[in-house]
Amino acid sequence: MVAIIVLAAVALLLFLAALKSVKIVRPYQRGVVERLGRYHATANPGLRFIIPFADRMIRVDMREQVVEVPAQEVITSDNVVVTVYAVIYYEATDAQRLLYNIANFELAVAKLAQTNLRNLIGDLMLDEALTSSVKINTHLREILDDATDKWGVRMVRVEIQRIDPPSDVIVSMHHQMQAERDRRAVVTEAAGVREAAIARAEGEKQAAILAADGDAQAMERIADAERYRRLAIAEGEAGAIRSVFTAMHDGNPTADVLALKYLDALVRLGDGQATKIFLPSEMGGLFGAVGGLAELLRGDGEAVSGNGAQPAAAAAGEGDDSGDSSRARSASSSVTTRPGS
Repeated sequence: MVAIIVLAAVALLLFLAALKSVKIVRPYQRGVVERLGRYHATANPGLRFIIPFADRMIRVDMREQVVEVPAQEVITSDNVVVTVYAVIYYEATDAQRLLYNIANFELAVAKLAQTNLRNLIGDLMLDEALTSSVKINTHLREILDDATDKWGVRMVRVEIQRIDPPSDVIVSMHHQMQAERDRRAVVTEAAGVREAAIARAEGEKQAAILAADGDAQAMERIADAERYRRLAIAEGEAGAIRSVFTAMHDGNPTADVLALKYLDALVRLGDGQATKIFLPSEMGGLFGAVGGLAELLRGDGEAVSGNGAQPAAAAAGEGDDSGDSSRARSASSSVTTRPGS
């Protein structure tokens, strides 16, 4: 009976030893194996066997981890107290150093981040601190990465969640932003009015230039049309005069016909009330031609009517003389002799 109990105890011990010797390391883990209290090896993911009661395996998570930095109050360079909230993302690179070189990594890295945040934001003005979160994140990550390299971790990124100024500073900032928006609105409106005035003036100038060009072209066309009209009239009158003179020369008129035409022209010119005609004083030849014409007409009348018709011819002659004398009086009433011309 005792032997059975001993065998059962030995079997149980062997079973427990077998269980303790079999270890499974997951893909995101590394196993740090200690033998008799000293570092022995680092086990990769998979099924691993250790010596029972002599070896011990400590699994280290190699995934990216997040550490929230506790909120802290920081004084900026312009003496404004702000509250800063940040988070840190890191991942283990060496399981042995992470296990042996630092006792509480998360607490250590949080305190380190707080200290460096106080230094970084303390060198900035409030406006710079609020608008330079990317710059602060980059500098803080570089500082933490250098400090934690011996701990076997790598700083992936550091993010400033928010920076909270005091309530009175927030109210003042709201007033400042409203004033800045009002200023920008006024400047934008003034710029729009100025551009509109410039565009309007430019349009009026262009319209005036186009109107002046149009008036100049219209006047030029009117002048060309008037010149063409006058040229056409002059050419027509010149052609008419040439035709009249050509016809007169072709008809071979005598001096008597020319004298009658001249008298008719004088009568027509003398019909106007305000018509004044200046004739040369050498009119002897003209009146001689008129007298010869009268004698010629009187001789022709006597030859046609004979002796029996002499009284009628005389009457006709007297009538002609009276007609000629009336024509001469009508012409002389409107003709002014200019001596010496």
